[in-house]
Amino acid sequence: MTTTYPLRTITAHEIDAWARMVTTTYGQDWREGGLRGAARSLEPDRTIAAFDGPEIVGGASIYGRLLTVPGGAAPVAGITLVAVLPTHRRRGILTAMMREQLTGLHAAGGEPIAALNAAQATIYGRFGYGVASHVAQIRGDKRFMALRPGTDPGEGTIRLLGREDARPLLEKVYERAREGAVGWVDRAEKYWQARLADGEGAREGGTALRYAVHREPGGEATGYALYRSMPDLVRVIEVAATSRQSYAALWRFLIELDGHAELAYDGAVDEPLTHLLADPRTARTTLMDNLWVRLVDVDRALSARRYATGLDVVVEVRDTFCPWNAGRHRLTADGDTVTCERTRARADLRVTAAELGAAYLGGTTLASLAAAGRVEELRPGAVTTTSRAFHGDRAPFHPSGWAFPAF
Repeated sequence: MTTTYPLRTITAHEIDAWARMVTTTYGQDWREGGLRGAARSLEPDRTIAAFDGPEIVGGASIYGRLLTVPGGAAPVAGITLVAVLPTHRRRGILTAMMREQLTGLHAAGGEPIAALNAAQATIYGRFGYGVASHVAQIRGDKRFMALRPGTDPGEGTIRLLGREDARPLLEKVYERAREGAVGWVDRAEKYWQARLADGEGAREGGTALRYAVHREPGGEATGYALYRSMPDLVRVIEVAATSRQSYAALWRFLIELDGHAELAYDGAVDEPLTHLLADPRTARTTLMDNLWVRLVDVDRALSARRYATGLDVVVEVRDTFCPWNAGRHRLTADGDTVTCERTRARADLRVTAAELGAAYLGGTTLASLAAAGRVEELRPGAVTTTSRAFHGDRAPFHPSGWAFPAF
């Protein structure tokens, strides 16, 4: 479907009108303060709008971030604030915006990967995005939660600090932690401002944000927890730790907070917390999709990460939405030496772009996709060897949840 609604990037003076369209689409009132801070974080030259005459009726934006991937980090186009007014749906506007973004990234040699959080799970697969990570929504009954006997919380201490005193320590811990945390992204100043935003609208009926910082006996900060107290509930916003002892100490602190019967936290699928508990059933977990990943340029994207085992495989990619990716690609990996190039050799696997995006961060396995009939094995054993090479040691996870890539 083609659209008759022209697309272009917005100018600085159009940010308010663009943001009003987004808040209207998301069912918010502009007076509630939705996107009032957009002028500070939005990049107008990476924000497109669809126009019906002078009126903005749709839009989508890109935040350029650095994403931790298996074995390193890669530039990622964080797709966000995708909206089409309810009066203009089913007219091809969303498809046109998705194509404009991906084609523009490819033509400019921009980020080789795009990622987003999907408001609806049925939308983005048709544009080549796949579910690359999941979030574990953990709800614990604090009345019965306790750490296992023998758990080592170390010799450090935890103090509640004010925002200004905590901020530099949070940044240092986060930077160290994200180096090996697949799915985490870098945080420049504007992203820290967004992460620590603490207006009434952000509190959802809870207290102001609390900053619990863990320090070793020598004074080095090795962990932190951000949380709010809500009626009968501790809402844990973020936990980062650079040692198993600081991680255990922070969770002991959170579990033992008085005056709350329950604890809520959105963590990784393989969150160590459940293994720390004497009774793991006191923490109930619900899984939801987290990051959706799209390979903008297959060869550059597959070359940007490292693999768990040596690999030499020819992958035939079907990609009707980004046709420059269609064809056969030979991926070879030997430690830090990785190449991915076009080839005429016979294919070992056949996939669509969505399956490659799903497997990219090492969480969703090619073997599970093959079992669902979404990966075609053309050479016996190719699924097993390739799936093992793609798989990571820990489950990928992005800690800001639905707010990606805003912080």
